[in-house]
Amino acid sequence: MMQNILRSANLALLILFPIAWFAPLMRAGLLPLFGLSEISVVTGLQSLWGSDVALALLVTAFALFAPYLKTIGLTLLHFNLASHKLLPALSWIGKLAMADVFLIALYIVVTKGVGIGKIETMWGLYLFTACILASILISALTPRFFKA
Repeated sequence: MMQNILRSANLALLILFPIAWFAPLMRAGLLPLFGLSEISVVTGLQSLWGSDVALALLVTAFALFAPYLKTIGLTLLHFNLASHKLLPALSWIGKLAMADVFLIALYIVVTKGVGIGKIETMWGLYLFTACILASILISALTPRFFKA
């Protein structure tokens, strides 16, 4: 039964991650980097590609590729289409995605502390964070319920 719950939760992440990428993370005003009122992962990346390609590549890897590759890998493992030897690498990849949530939170705290503008967190930040935490939990429980 727990295997089915983990499979279903992981499959749900395949749908929820793209929603979280387009959902508004925050509403910001008067920021020099973003001339936007609502910022999502995707709109933030679009702004970064125009100003700092190296940072845009890093954030793209953390925010998009890492969590989605991990979710696909866990799906393959859950359906016995991949070896359990893949699990340590998948867990490591998932931790990279949590770094992106930390960077967003740090950006909000610094901007609020400096008083450059006004920032309000929005539901997309909570959805994105919940997806990352759910992914970490699923990968932590997988070895217990999916034996090699």
